[in-house]
Amino acid sequence: MTFRAAHLLGIEHLAPDEIVTLLDLADRHAEANRSGTPARGTLAGLTQINMFFENSTRTQASFELAGKRLGADVMNMAMALSSVKKGETLIDTALTLNAMRPDLLVVRHHASGAVDLLAQKVQDCAVLNAGDGRHEHPTQALLDALTIRRAKGRLHRLSVAICGDIAHSRVARSNLLLLGKMENRVRLIGPPTLLPPRVGELGCEVFHDMDEGLRDVDVVMMLRLQKERMDGGFVPSEREYYHRYGLDAAKLSHARPDAIVMHPGPMNRGVEIDGTLADDINRSVIQTQVEMGVAVRMAAMELLAANLRAGRDLARGGRSDA
Repeated sequence: MTFRAAHLLGIEHLAPDEIVTLLDLADRHAEANRSGTPARGTLAGLTQINMFFENSTRTQASFELAGKRLGADVMNMAMALSSVKKGETLIDTALTLNAMRPDLLVVRHHASGAVDLLAQKVQDCAVLNAGDGRHEHPTQALLDALTIRRAKGRLHRLSVAICGDIAHSRVARSNLLLLGKMENRVRLIGPPTLLPPRVGELGCEVFHDMDEGLRDVDVVMMLRLQKERMDGGFVPSEREYYHRYGLDAAKLSHARPDAIVMHPGPMNRGVEIDGTLADDINRSVIQTQVEMGVAVRMAAMELLAANLRAGRDLARGGRSDA
């Protein structure tokens, strides 16, 4: 298997062969999880610290379960109650972490680039980005990719529509990067107010009309309206937004008959997607995305831990030869 990364900070830094390696391992974990086969204790003896400066029940629970299934000692730090709230800087946090000597550090932060900064400052530790500002959310894109590959039998030369609040979405950015690396055709659909600046430079097609944008696509990926990141009137009303950009059966009819429906969650039913469609087991793979999240995070931590241990073995070997 080929996976060279010391950290998982974003899709931008991964090569296509590394993506395939991670997805192949995650696929095996997904099958083992479904069959109830005990996971290998490949993280036994390692400490995993989850630091979520932003709340996210499902992502934190997924990382926690992934670590425990692989035998890690998992600790969740309550960042809302921590000294960071009292003025401690990220540099101070890194120094504290270095004293704790964790092996795996999972970080979600409201500021873009914060996770990368921590990765530069912590010592002898693999860092995983669980979402930083509007920048990236790599494990979400990887679990989306695994879900697509399992549903479609491949992860290349597909037509994928990403719809909704793209301007504020780190999920959209990571998926754009990953789907592009794997040679897919990507369409962005949304109102002009929810598309990023210079969107035409992203190497994808742009549509403001759902019916036109969804025509003959294989995958429909809906996004959450991220009101917490909005500082103005981006949409006239939720009702108007749903009328024009919420996914329902009529709009979905323009996609391929076997097109799958995705959403990273949490969903705003009746705003971004019709509730009945979200629960349609013939079209929706939203629950599969949640399931694949655990498998992908298991694979990511296992691969990073292997590289971490190899680096430590090399360092010990170098010291003994000195």
